[in-house]
Amino acid sequence: MYVDLHCHSYYSDGAQTPEYLVSAALERGLTHLALTDHDCLCGVEHLWKTMPRAALPSKQEGWRQLNLIAGVEISCDWNGLEIHVVGLLKELRTPTLDALLKEQQNHRRLRAESIAEKLDAAGTAGVRDYLAALPATALTRSHIADFLVANGTCKNKQKAFKSYLGRRGKAYVAATWASLDRAVNAIQSTGGIAVLAHPSRYPLTRSKLSRLIKDFHAAGGEAMEVSYANLDPTSKKRLLELANEHALYHSCGSDFHTLESGWTALGKYPRLEPSATKNAIWEHPRWHSIVTSGRAVFAQPNEESEP
Repeated sequence: MYVDLHCHSYYSDGAQTPEYLVSAALERGLTHLALTDHDCLCGVEHLWKTMPRAALPSKQEGWRQLNLIAGVEISCDWNGLEIHVVGLLKELRTPTLDALLKEQQNHRRLRAESIAEKLDAAGTAGVRDYLAALPATALTRSHIADFLVANGTCKNKQKAFKSYLGRRGKAYVAATWASLDRAVNAIQSTGGIAVLAHPSRYPLTRSKLSRLIKDFHAAGGEAMEVSYANLDPTSKKRLLELANEHALYHSCGSDFHTLESGWTALGKYPRLEPSATKNAIWEHPRWHSIVTSGRAVFAQPNEESEP
């Protein structure tokens, strides 16, 4: 089992097409891939239209199968802190999830407009046209940072966040996200599994991180990422301990966004040790139904992928 259950396409803040992700996943030998764009399902819907459910090919030795899982990454609020929850979905659409994502996308558009107004006031125009030309459904600050680099305002994205988009930046606009409980409930409405994303990246003490995981579990969360890109062994061990302490399944993903990022690639993360796989997310009772609700892509042994 070689899974990547967290990655992004250009429908949110990734740089690649959904087709590229599928091709790269096949090339890297992944068995399962979940596309988890921020607050939108457009990338998944795009794949579902072009890749209808496939029956297994005749059993020929060496055929490779990639299972595609519908996913989403929902931004939510926990005690004033932005937290991300990945949803691995059984049903692609439900009224509860649709309503939440519509609100999230609308907030993203309003925030982008507020940032554009502040950039105008600072003498930096043009971001509206830049954003309008993107394929993204979920607009993020990362897109605006790209604009600030592209037009020469900032040397790099880190400078863009520091000078303009971060809390002390000239164009900072606070976000308003759904509650943690509501995000988990929306995922549950699809028959899916809610996964706490990259827990070690939040600016939390050990005790507060434990409290977050406790609240996530109380809200109905069933899994958390215990292995992802750039995670050191000490942090990974601590996350495994916390997951076991709160009876959460173990999930893994690269959080891949772009080829330009040197710290991650699709399928790149520390693999789970055998002792940790007994609680891996693929042991969840609903895992099979989630996988079979998705799509399957097949490649012959001599078929070359060109991601």
